[in-house]
Amino acid sequence: MAGGGGAERARPGGLLPAACRQPRRRVSTGPGVGAGVCCLQPRRRESRERLSVCSKLCYAVGGAPYQTTGCVLGFFLQIYLLDVAQLDPFYASIILFVGRAWDAITDPMVGFFISKTSWTRLGRLMPWIIFSTPFAVISYFLIWFVPDISRGQVLWYLLFYCIFQTLVTCFHVPYSALTMFISREQSERDSATAYRMTVEVLGTVLGTAIQGQIVGKVNTPCIKSPLFISTANSSVAMEELNMTHETGSLSDTRNAYMIAAGVIGGLYILCALILSVGVREKRESSELRSDKPVSFFQGLKLVMNHGAYIKLIAGFLFTSLAFMLLEGNFALFCTYTLGFRNEFQNILLAIMLSATLTIPLWQWFLTRFGKKTAVYVGISSAIPFLIMVAVLDSNLIITYIVAVAAGISVAAAFLLPWSMLPDVIDDFKLQHPESQGHEAIFFSFYVFFTKFTSGVSLGISTLSLDFAGYQTRGCSQPSEVNFTLKMLVSAVPVGLILLGLLLFKLYPIDEEKRKKNKKALQDLREESNSSSESDNTELASIV
Repeated sequence: MAGGGGAERARPGGLLPAACRQPRRRVSTGPGVGAGVCCLQPRRRESRERLSVCSKLCYAVGGAPYQTTGCVLGFFLQIYLLDVAQLDPFYASIILFVGRAWDAITDPMVGFFISKTSWTRLGRLMPWIIFSTPFAVISYFLIWFVPDISRGQVLWYLLFYCIFQTLVTCFHVPYSALTMFISREQSERDSATAYRMTVEVLGTVLGTAIQGQIVGKVNTPCIKSPLFISTANSSVAMEELNMTHETGSLSDTRNAYMIAAGVIGGLYILCALILSVGVREKRESSELRSDKPVSFFQGLKLVMNHGAYIKLIAGFLFTSLAFMLLEGNFALFCTYTLGFRNEFQNILLAIMLSATLTIPLWQWFLTRFGKKTAVYVGISSAIPFLIMVAVLDSNLIITYIVAVAAGISVAAAFLLPWSMLPDVIDDFKLQHPESQGHEAIFFSFYVFFTKFTSGVSLGISTLSLDFAGYQTRGCSQPSEVNFTLKMLVSAVPVGLILLGLLLFKLYPIDEEKRKKNKKALQDLREESNSSSESDNTELASIV
């Protein structure tokens, strides 16, 4: 007892936190109350809400692994399965569809398990990111390894593709939900999202550059097929298009793919390490105080009945699908339809560099003119260039110009969905303040719908190439294949973009409503904090 009394005399604040034991701004409203009231310092609360540039950068770096690996798989996996692993287009379409469909299914599954995860010393989301990383890197490397087996190759690629998609989902879903746990301030979350989108697009640049330049240095051998040379409709000289690359070998190409996979795997680990060390998950950032927990399935029902969320998904579902369809078939389009077999990796790099440089432009634009306006201007700007690349004759300079212009629209497609989802979550919290902890559901089901439809489209597009008569490792392709590729990278994406923009007109959260929601949510949080601080004041008075 004596020791305890001495300790209290040595520490006048008693049970109060250190932040409340400051002599400044003491308000005397009665004995013992001043120590509690000193906690009510708006400037100190405001300073806690602001994120440092270092924190934003560390958070942003965490988005690179998903985008880097996703970009490489999107651009290169189809042509790898067809021309390097030498699978039949039918089996390649099965791998691509089942892998994407499984990837879509795992998103809500992981979201469910995250919602049931207890808070730990590292947080609720960060352990998922840390422990999934090493296994994801191993499975990613094995996707780009050609096993020396005659009958089990299809099962090999299907198995490790699905394993990797599961593990990268265990990384990306909690990382996406982490947006709501880094700050209460909407402006800070938007700023962190802009940092994230810039680094993610830079990650796609790195992925495209690493994979494209390493693989591009090896000439993949192709097989001349005089039966359909005369049907090729590219204006590139047939002598160059149908040249058999005797200087390279298939084994060199396979080794190049594995080297690129090892480099990208190393970047994956490095980015995960920076994220885990530099970002602190804040439990109170996304929570309003509530005494009534809501179950996952009750929360799921509430989320799926939230009109703003469904309308946002409907709009971005089709626009995202358009860019994914373009991504999946662009390498084949450049190689065979345009005839740029040795240039397609540089064309992809031009698109991604352009997208990276214009992310800050779109961040300024959506701040100045609103997010809905940015959607219409940014995504629709891709339409004329998609038409141009299919209508004009094959020309390398024009193709590069179109690639740079298309990258500007790709940047908007990257930034806007992830910038608008937090607005929908804030709107949901105002309508259902008693329902907390369901941020992962919003993000995981948005990704679910996008991935599932992209898996269907990519499987169908690969299967359509099989029906058109795609020739594995051919130096050129029949005219039916070239026409199909034109449809897959031009006409179909344009139609999907137009449909998505029409659906997006139904999205109800404009700038005026967003600002009202922001103010109402701040009032709720201040009321919740005031209630908590009043309890601390009463405790201090008793002490």
